[in-house]
Amino acid sequence: FQWSSPPEAIERFKSEEIWFPPPQFYELCRLCNFSSLAELQQFSSARALEGCERWMPVMLSAADGFIQLLPGDELYPEDPDYTGEKKIILSTDKKVEDLMKEGGIFHRIVIKGINNLAVYVNIQAKYKHINPLMIKCDNSDYSSRL
Repeated sequence: FQWSSPPEAIERFKSEEIWFPPPQFYELCRLCNFSSLAELQQFSSARALEGCERWMPVMLSAADGFIQLLPGDELYPEDPDYTGEKKIILSTDKKVEDLMKEGGIFHRIVIKGINNLAVYVNIQAKYKHINPLMIKCDNSDYSSRL
């Protein structure tokens, strides 16, 4: 075990020293908005009564990677499979880069490899939550539409 700040943990992830799944990468990117534990505690206390939203990522398989679609993304289905019983996986022959260039409303995690993730969010977070910082582990640039 090793204690790391969120930015340190992300750097260790990028250098393949450690690994964590996409939801934890997303949350670490959110934690990067806070410079101290006191600041995080103040934020969480202030929004504690606002509520929360149930999320179920929907996997989109592309020609050269995957995209985890999250609520609010333009490709997120209207009726997601919250239980996993339907085992729905969306797929396309398009490349991730093409999907990103065609899109405009993002709330997604792009997965190009086990340690190659990127978070893209340009929607307003609900319930006074805070969006993650858009951190990517590769050199791609899909910011032209963000």
